[in-house]
Amino acid sequence: MLYDITMKITYEYEVGASGARHVVRVLPLTLPKGQRLIAGTVSVDPQPEERTDFVDFFGNAASSISFRNSHQELEIRMQARVQVEAQLPLADISPVVSEITEETFDCWTLEPESPHHFLGVSPRLPYSADIAKWARSLIKPKMSVREAANKICSAIHSQFTYVPGATKVNTPVGEAFKLKKGVCQDFTHIMIVALRSLDIPAGYVSGFLRTIPPAGKERLEGADAMHAWVRVWCGRTTGWMEWDPTNNMMAGTDHIRVAYGRDYSDVAPVIGILKIYGGHTTDQAVDVIPVRA
Repeated sequence: MLYDITMKITYEYEVGASGARHVVRVLPLTLPKGQRLIAGTVSVDPQPEERTDFVDFFGNAASSISFRNSHQELEIRMQARVQVEAQLPLADISPVVSEITEETFDCWTLEPESPHHFLGVSPRLPYSADIAKWARSLIKPKMSVREAANKICSAIHSQFTYVPGATKVNTPVGEAFKLKKGVCQDFTHIMIVALRSLDIPAGYVSGFLRTIPPAGKERLEGADAMHAWVRVWCGRTTGWMEWDPTNNMMAGTDHIRVAYGRDYSDVAPVIGILKIYGGHTTDQAVDVIPVRA
């Protein structure tokens, strides 16, 4: 599939910000398999006094921008054309859950793809006894890592309710688990903590998801939004695979990857600091449009 993607993030400040520094991660990835960024740009208005484009530790495209002059609003735009290819289904040759620890131990590397980075606690994801107990209740003896990921993904979809506004971007994962409702970020975090409690390496994927309007309805411009799902290490032979617990499915050609990390803190579209007082509002609009041959 070939997609044209546009994204606009706007911030309006109650009182002009007199200084700011942000890191922006919104440009889709080029991956060894399955996804290629054909062309893409990230623009900022007003023009920042300083800008540095770089690739972070996990291989994500990022831009560091800073402002010294006062500004009343900030607009970040991204435009990209991305090709996403379907991956052939593979037989399940992942190890049983009880053997994944040994396979992880035998992985002698700390490169960005190493499962060791995605096994312990991370900035937003502490250990949760409640989630660990719940995860263990779902796993049967001799269940493979892929089967375990499928089971937890399905359980989140059936036991939790998608309710925008039920949580905030900084809601702790344990609180979202008790609420049994939230959005894609919450479900992704819960699944990651559940898998890690079983010693299965798991990480966060930030990206875009093509949405298909109901039959007879036109798609709404700007109606799409950024999405989140889970990356799971299924052993040395299988490697990394991805699940979307919000939609109870494996990530496919409608999923466009932007950033990989341990949790949301590694992949936030915009993160930084402001020299300001008073409140602000923000808005995000995304269009994911298939390009017809």
